Amino acid sequence: MTLSVEPKMKRSPHRWLVALGLTAALAVFIAANAHLVYVAVNSHPGCVAHLQDPGSEPGEFRAAKSSC
Repeated sequence: MTLSVEPKMKRSPHRWLVALGLTAALAVFIAANAHLVYVAVNSHPGCVAHLQDPGSEPGEFRAAKSSC
């Protein structure tokens, strides 16, 4: 009675490169989104000077609802 043992399949080095590339891409994606959230939460743009009353000349617009 003989036992046949199949040899282990050799793993390709390309598999590691693909895994490394996917990990790097995921890390860049997460970092970029974290940066966007950080900027959105911490930016406080000031009020922009604008007309408070409707103008009489064409092209003079005012803010619909000013938060200043």
